[in-house]
Amino acid sequence: MSKEELDAILALGTEERFEVFLDLVGEEREVWILVNSEEHFLKLHSDEHGGFEYLPVWPAAEFAAAYAGDDSDLKPRSIPLPQFLKKWLAGLERDGIEIGVFPGPDKSVWITEPSDLGQDLRDELSRF
Repeated sequence: MSKEELDAILALGTEERFEVFLDLVGEEREVWILVNSEEHFLKLHSDEHGGFEYLPVWPAAEFAAAYAGDDSDLKPRSIPLPQFLKKWLAGLERDGIEIGVFPGPDKSVWITEPSDLGQDLRDELSRF
């Protein structure tokens, strides 16, 4: 992906990035997260609506790396889509952690429940 394509997608609003996320994950069959040197995944906290934690996810390594920026401790890590759908979503649901789909450089993000994202991804897969 060229820098121009990357920048154009990152400039989209949260809803448009959510649609790009579904399209790319449907095609590539993987979800990307950020992990630190101790293999702990990045989890963020939002103070909105009484506060909640969420797992930020991206549709490609380039977007996750762009979000990490100069933080040399964070590296993109791929999760195969079947594993994400079966294990990760259930674990996040159990732990009360929401999902931040495709956070942008301005930290804007589409927040969703794990079960809702699972349904959206399954709907996307049914189109293929």
